[in-house]
This record gives sequence, structure tokens and C-alpha cells, in this order.
Amino acid sequence: MKLRQLPHEVDQRRDRLIANLRDTIPQTRRAALELDRNAAFPAQEVNQLRQLGALAAPVPVALGGLGTGTEPEGALPLMQVLRLIGRGSLSLGRLYEAHVNALHLIFRYGTAVQASRAANDALEGHLFALWVTDAPDAPLFLDDLFLLRGAKFPCSGAGYATRALVTARRPSGEARMLVISLRPGEHAEPSAWDAHGMRATASGRVTLDGLRTDPASLIGNAGDYLREPDFSAGAWRTSAVTLGGLEALVDELRRHLVARSRESDPHQLTRVGEALIAQETAHLWVRSAAQLAEASDADASDVACAVNLARIAVEKACLDVIRIVQRALGLSGFRRGELTELLYRDLSIYLRQPAPDEALTEAAAHFMQRDLPAIS
Repeated sequence: MKLRQLPHEVDQRRDRLIANLRDTIPQTRRAALELDRNAAFPAQEVNQLRQLGALAAPVPVALGGLGTGTEPEGALPLMQVLRLIGRGSLSLGRLYEAHVNALHLIFRYGTAVQASRAANDALEGHLFALWVTDAPDAPLFLDDLFLLRGAKFPCSGAGYATRALVTARRPSGEARMLVISLRPGEHAEPSAWDAHGMRATASGRVTLDGLRTDPASLIGNAGDYLREPDFSAGAWRTSAVTLGGLEALVDELRRHLVARSRESDPHQLTRVGEALIAQETAHLWVRSAAQLAEASDADASDVACAVNLARIAVEKACLDVIRIVQRALGLSGFRRGELTELLYRDLSIYLRQPAPDEALTEAAAHFMQRDLPAIS
């Protein structure tokens, strides 16, 4: 039985988590370069998140967590958590964002028993993953005996996440969400990921042939994974991590210019000013999207479309800042071992969210006849 937490105690725990994460940024950045070089999973950094209570934070307050990602009051604290983790490492941010997304869906659509089980797992420090993209040659199938056949790819945290929310097709043709438990290294082929960025996410193929589950593992009903506004609204969490990467790039721009004694050059100051404008624009969009997406009474279509606009705004801000930094630093920013070079690569991958043109035009069409929701 969980002890009842008073609101001020929850606020204090959230503030402490945010402060501690801010302190870890320099160390996480240094480690990110080595992890990228070796395409290695950030095991120490994930363990640090575990020790700080970040893995338990998305659990609802009533179940012993901080409600970051599962309750409206946790929206802005979660935004800070995501951007700070992303500011240190986009790969680590991707892993944590998936952890939050998986728990969000379980607490949204699962039964009380399933929620309690997921809460206990998160409080014990299990890393959750969200694997919903089928391997092209082997779509995941769950038969009537609850035996899985097929694979998912790409899967962030492959071989390291010990709990995963996956989608699988049933004999009836419907797609269902289910939670599976895994041992480290089980069913994973991390080497299948060969992209030039986000190399420290252990994004590989997970083949689940022969894994048996049971009806209690099924979360929600058919079609729940694609149900709005959650399906589109979750993109705000990706944007929050991306915002952290953008902030890291602006940090590096200023650091390099100071180190070269170019901080007073008027042309460079113009670039820094433009980068700061883009950064704050992205920050305001993410903040608004976080509050709207996690509000309990918001219109579903408004939420989905506003979050999609925020996603595009953050993408544009990042691309603008990448261009600015590349112009400001020149070839030196492309050297291996420079954080700027890693950020260029990681952002170029992380920004590639699905169907950006469709997201933009559908949102624009939606708001042709109505105003954007106001956020206080």
C-alpha cells in the first residue's frame, strides 16, 4: 500500500528531480561523445535516472510516483525533465521519452490491476520501451494461444529495456497493445541499427517468436493505440527532448565563440541573437503543447492539431539553429569528438518524425475556422 503524498511533498520531489537532472548535464554530455563513438547503450546514465527517481516519476501520485506524464499537474515538470535530459544527451532523452510514453498508455488504457503492476515495475526501476513499428519482413502477430510471432524494428533500448509496450495483430485482424517482460539481452539484435545518428539508443531489431503471454497482458481495446488525442499528443514529449538538444547546440555556439574571443563580433552576435529567438520560440510552443495535451478537459481535435503545429515549429527552430551554428563555426563544428558534430547528427535523425507535411496542413485546415486554444 502506497503512503499518501501531500501536494507540497510532490512539488518538492518534482523540484528536486529537476534540480538534480540539471546538475547531471555536464557529465552526461561528456559521456555522450564516448557512447556515440562506440554505439554503446548509456547504462550508467539510465542507472543514474533510476537512482534520481526519474524512472518512477511518471507513476501517478496515488501509486507512489510524481504523475509526470500521467496527470495534468505533472505536465510542466515533465517538460523540464525531458528537455534537461535531452540537453545532456538526445539518445538518453529518446530512451526516457519512450519509457514515459509506454507508462502513459498503460495508465490511460489499462485496468487498475495492470496500472498497479506497471507502477510497481517502474518504482522498482524497470526501464519501459515502446515498440510499435513492425519489421517489414515479419509483422508481429499474437495468436489465440497468446503466442507471439514476428519482430519489431527499430526498437530503442533493444536488449536493455526489461518491460515493453508493443502492438500486435490478432487473428481477427485487430491490432492490440500488450505489455511484455524481458530479460536483458533477450530477443534483441541491437546491431541492426546503422543510422548515422542516435547511435547510443541501442535501436535494433527485437524478434519475439515463441514468446508466450496471456490475456492479462492486453492493454485496452482494439484501436486504442491510434486513438486521438493521445496518438498525436504524445509528440509534445518528443519535441521537449528535441528542445533540449536545441538548447545544447546554442550552448555550444556561445562556448565556441567565447573560446575564440569572437563573442564581440557583430556578425556572430547577430547569429547568437537569431539562435536565441529560435530557442525561445521552440520553448514557448512546447510549453503550450504540454499544458494543452495533458489537460483533462481539452478538445481532442484541438489537442492533436496544436501539438502537430508545435512539433513543426520545433523542427523549424532546430533546422534554423543548425544552419546558424554551422555558419558561425564553420568546419571546426564538424570534427568528430565535437559535441556540435554529434548534435548535428542526432538532431537530423530525431527531427524526422512521420508525415510532417500532413501534420502541418491538417492542423492548418483545422484552425482555419477556429482559434488556437488559449493557455494560461
